[in-house]
Amino acid sequence: MKVGDLVKLSPARGSSFRAGLIVEFVEKKCWRTEKLGIKVDWRKIDPEPHAVVLVNGDRRTIPLTDLEPIDER
Repeated sequence: MKVGDLVKLSPARGSSFRAGLIVEFVEKKCWRTEKLGIKVDWRKIDPEPHAVVLVNGDRRTIPLTDLEPIDER
């Protein structure tokens, strides 16, 4: 993925398809409760790549693992 790509966001529970435009990349830590539990310890994890995605005029920072490129054929 690269800046300017259209991406599909993994749908939240009960939500419909959403798409966005990648405008930037950053590295951030993301605590994954389902794998690591509810007790957060930031020292245990490393930063991972995130995309800053423009969705309906809002900038959202989303892990790359939660994005899917949209084929623009």
